[in-house]
Amino acid sequence: MSSAPTSGSHVSVPLTRVVLVAATAALGGFLFGFDTAVINGAVNAIGEQFQTGDLLLGFAVASALIGCAIGAWYAGRIADRYGRIRVMLIAAVMFVASAVGCALAIGVWDFSFWRIVGGLGVGAASVIAPAYIAEVSPPEYRGRLGSLQQLAIVSGIFVALLSDAAIVAAAGTASAPWLFGLEAWRWMFLVEVIPAVIYGVLALTIPESPRYLIARGEMTKAKEVLTRYVGGDVEKVSTDILKTVEGKSERARFSILRRGKFGLLPIVWIGIGLSVLQQFTGINVIFYYSTTLWQAVGFTEQDSLTITVITSVTNIVTTIVAILLIDKVGRKPLLLVGAIGQFVCLGVLTLMFATATVVDGQPVLEGSSGTIALIAANLYVVFFGATWGPVVWVLLGEMFSNKIRAVALSVAAAAQWAANFVISTTFPALASVGLGLAYGVYTFFAFVAIFFVIKYVKETKGRTLESMSEDAPAPVAPKR
Repeated sequence: MSSAPTSGSHVSVPLTRVVLVAATAALGGFLFGFDTAVINGAVNAIGEQFQTGDLLLGFAVASALIGCAIGAWYAGRIADRYGRIRVMLIAAVMFVASAVGCALAIGVWDFSFWRIVGGLGVGAASVIAPAYIAEVSPPEYRGRLGSLQQLAIVSGIFVALLSDAAIVAAAGTASAPWLFGLEAWRWMFLVEVIPAVIYGVLALTIPESPRYLIARGEMTKAKEVLTRYVGGDVEKVSTDILKTVEGKSERARFSILRRGKFGLLPIVWIGIGLSVLQQFTGINVIFYYSTTLWQAVGFTEQDSLTITVITSVTNIVTTIVAILLIDKVGRKPLLLVGAIGQFVCLGVLTLMFATATVVDGQPVLEGSSGTIALIAANLYVVFFGATWGPVVWVLLGEMFSNKIRAVALSVAAAAQWAANFVISTTFPALASVGLGLAYGVYTFFAFVAIFFVIKYVKETKGRTLESMSEDAPAPVAPKR
């Protein structure tokens, strides 16, 4: 490799080279999606196998989210101390252990424990992938490359749901014995071992983040990575990075995020707000409970799984749309359109379920109501997949300064997983009162999201990571 360029020279980097590195990091997102969605096809079988009530079954489904919050909370500090690559390797080990443990579980409590272990891996991956991708991407491509994380997540969801459906089709039902006498639902979890091992192996082939290397004083290595993957004026970029990480403690602490009467820097609160609102519109209810939901309103188990697979394909397609638009349109406009679209679709679902005929405690969507609800649910996924799904992860990866990025992203991601846990565990209880109530709650938060974006979200399109400030105030909505 040639030496780093002299000051003032500009290095151009082939996009394909950066895409390969970003895609490897985004494999953590694939496992993130797979691990969280694979339980979709197994929910009813697990409830029958372990004879659980609604509350305990809800906990078993959402228990992984406890691990996600913990994994996200600590991943930033581990990444700042030991490097981004080591966090990826730790996550890969967690994924393998969880897949095997869940498949061989003998009761709901050890099953929940292994789900939590998998959650630790998911939480770590949810922090390290957007941070790493942002740190190795040229500014002009950062939005599209950062969106690979969400594309990987929804692809993981799709593969999990597709494999669930294939296994059920082969075995007959999720509860039926299949290969080697193991019930079909156990094989749903074992499938995850394959991508988890691939993720761990490929993580060993990509370079460490230049921001981490400079923080560790390894300037020569950092310049090599910048030259090969980031491009631009490497001398200037490396000098700018050095200025933004100077004085940073080797052991990153949450104290660097504290400021003011509300306890945290304003930019951190904005990140937390984005994370919480992304979850509080109920997106993961669609992916965790959709099979059970569609069965409840009259579809068969196989048809419900098929509908769920179609929904996940919709999510993939719309994420590709976001990748094409995010660096052209910008982050804030996409979030605003998405919030408005989700509000309308959730409002329709609320109306459909609130006015549905109730038979044996379950809503029955008669006539055109079922079709309208199905269209509204999938349009909701369209708006989420093209906007809030990928854009929030892109913003979390780039909106914080170099000094606080990993730790601030940990806090925001932990808040996201905590919000996900709240939504996932409360859905069965809310649904038992009425699906109209459940979707009414999600509609309210979609409404809140509209005004949050207008008042607090700051555009980051085209800006360098070194221009981000931890003291950046929330922007004021433009006058009309």
